[in-house]
Amino acid sequence: MVDKDGFRSNVAIVISNGQGKLFWAKRLGQNAWQFPQGGLDKGESAEEALYRELYEEVGLESSDVKIIQRTKKWLRYHIPAQMQRKHSKPLCIGQKQKWFYLELTGEASKVRFDATGTPEFDGWEWVNYWYPINSVVSFKRSVYCNALLEFAPANARFEQLSRGV
Repeated sequence: MVDKDGFRSNVAIVISNGQGKLFWAKRLGQNAWQFPQGGLDKGESAEEALYRELYEEVGLESSDVKIIQRTKKWLRYHIPAQMQRKHSKPLCIGQKQKWFYLELTGEASKVRFDATGTPEFDGWEWVNYWYPINSVVSFKRSVYCNALLEFAPANARFEQLSRGV
């Protein structure tokens, strides 16, 4: 679903292990890493898309996580012009994302990339909270920074570090 301004509605998923580390996924066949994300289907709420994408991309179900926080507003990024699909109508110039900060309550061993016939990832690891900002593709850095800044107070490990514990 692309809005009148050319932004595709999307959810982005940050999964915490509850100890300050975040789930960081490797794109299939590439040396490119990111948080899971995906578009909203017609008539689907952001929360419905969250759970669908969570299962499709990493094999986790709603019972494996709990929502800690979501961004207050949609966060946007532009897709570089050379990466835009110029022949698609309407033209998508970027993504507007509702971000969700989740805590894994199930077992990490449940993560799998073959829940659908078209996997997007082929590897993952736990990384430090701020690591993704400088490791994601450059055109997504600002949106990653804004989301992680908004979620930082909800990250228990971040709070401990900021108090010097």
